[in-house]
Amino acid sequence: MKILFFGDIVAKLGRQAVAKVLPKWKKDYQPDAIIGNVENLAHGNGFTKSTLDELTALGFDGFTSGDHAFKTAEAETLLTDKSWLLARPANFPPSVSGRGYWRLKVGSKDLVVINLIGRVFMEENYDDPFRIADTILNEFKNDGDVGGILVDFHAEATSEKVALGWYLDGRASAVLGTHTHVATRDERLLPGGTSYITDVGMTGSTEGVIGVKKEIVLERFLKQTPARFEPVEAGPAVVQAVLVDISSPTKANSIQYLKEELTI
Repeated sequence: MKILFFGDIVAKLGRQAVAKVLPKWKKDYQPDAIIGNVENLAHGNGFTKSTLDELTALGFDGFTSGDHAFKTAEAETLLTDKSWLLARPANFPPSVSGRGYWRLKVGSKDLVVINLIGRVFMEENYDDPFRIADTILNEFKNDGDVGGILVDFHAEATSEKVALGWYLDGRASAVLGTHTHVATRDERLLPGGTSYITDVGMTGSTEGVIGVKKEIVLERFLKQTPARFEPVEAGPAVVQAVLVDISSPTKANSIQYLKEELTI
């Protein structure tokens, strides 16, 4: 199964950029499923039904998120609505609404998508992503209907992401990093067959600071005073994703980084 996975899609500009590029990528690469991280989808902060509807209309099958998962008023309703293939990190506290993974029928097999969040340099004290990964993977260990397992690891520290990649090598089809908005371009197949990249990179403005208006970010650095982040809504943009060809629940045939620059 061929999976097209987008890292953090940032605000209106990111959604518009995906809408421009995706039809060509669908034609060129013929993905069996399309997935995106949507924690920055609505004005850079969380997601709404209308923004998820936009991506669904483009052909997206399911979504992952991260530390901004609950930033909108609609988030809890959307995350608890099982009609959406929408995950929040599985290592959030057990009492948190929503689910940390979902499964999608792709051809004759199921794709399992697991959402995890890192702990290093993150604001909250989340549960151990390594242990939670073990627990979830054990659920599918003998499930013959599962043909692929993809992990979105939403984390800040490169070392933590690389470590999880090694930890899950030969146990998941893909371990794909998100959160930093900067593509690391270290995509590869690990020795055990798992496809890996430290960060897929964002889809959004190239004229700001990881999608945010640069003037606001500079003010925060220079003055050390609070300033509300506002996403860049027009101008040069980049679309970044990876195409993973999955061969089994524990292996992939290939991982390919995709990038296109355009102006909205």
